[in-house]
Amino acid sequence: MYRIITLVFVLTVVALGFSCGGTAPAGSSNDSPTEAYKRLYAAVKSKDTEAIKREMSTKSIEFAKMASAKNNTPIEKVFENGFTATTFSPTLPEIRDQRVSGDSGAVEVWNSKDSKWEDLPFVKENGSWKFAIGELFAGTFVSPGKGRDILEKEAANAAGKGPVAAPNQVNSNAVANSNPAAMPANSSNVKVIVPKPATNVNKSVK
Repeated sequence: MYRIITLVFVLTVVALGFSCGGTAPAGSSNDSPTEAYKRLYAAVKSKDTEAIKREMSTKSIEFAKMASAKNNTPIEKVFENGFTATTFSPTLPEIRDQRVSGDSGAVEVWNSKDSKWEDLPFVKENGSWKFAIGELFAGTFVSPGKGRDILEKEAANAAGKGPVAAPNQVNSNAVANSNPAAMPANSSNVKVIVPKPATNVNKSVK
């Protein structure tokens, strides 16, 4: 009887662990751009700069260092929102339309602050998916294909229900002192958050 009770208790604990819906660890067989975003969101909410950095690609970390030096902003401040406005959501936002092609991936994440879908880029580095905002700014990110939001806008335009924002139109809003020329044309629908010095609060690059 004791063994049966113990077995039931162990199974209950295991079931509860699965029901909590944890994220897959980086580099695991279940890793994906979706899981990488969940880890990034959790790291931002825990205000853990090192955990946030672990979810960034090498180029993204280089981009953060550049922004920190250029804006004279502490590196911790640069990383605090994970470069994406989607992390402003008090709860994990809706994630959809994961696409993967080779070592490039993307997922659409709902930006509740601006009421729009953002197509966030990811790359696979050393077996783990990483947020690739650095690649996006450098213009080296290879898209895994158009996202659902863009396809729906194209369909609406084709059906004469537009005009809807052109699929290749750059809708990015980089809250930073970055050069507009550094904004690649394939960065549509992504709002990149980079904290600035207090003296430049009212400036933005669109």
